[in-house]
Amino acid sequence: MNYYLDVLKKYADFSGRARRQEYWMFFLFQIAALIIVAILDAVLGTSPWLYLIYALATLLPNLAVSVRRLHDTGKSGWWMLISLVPFIGGIWLLVLLATAGQPQPNQYGQDPKAAYAA
Repeated sequence: MNYYLDVLKKYADFSGRARRQEYWMFFLFQIAALIIVAILDAVLGTSPWLYLIYALATLLPNLAVSVRRLHDTGKSGWWMLISLVPFIGGIWLLVLLATAGQPQPNQYGQDPKAAYAA
């Protein structure tokens, strides 16, 4: 839960690096929250308004943590656009997001794992 809240605290912070664990835990909580909001939306009969409001409210943090995750691998945030390539683009982006980060400092900052180890 802390990873989810940490990402929301960095609402539109596209600089720096994000660990794999931070990204995937945010992704897991985001999917769970979207499912809960969709169920709540259906129960209240407001479909799809609550879902859309929540999805739009968390769009920037989702993009920001994805860009920071790419920074951890040494890639620019513009690599997000690779997902626009049909078929292979989404798969390639998934591979980039799942790749281990660079253990040494890179142009985007210090290794975030080193901060947790200290």
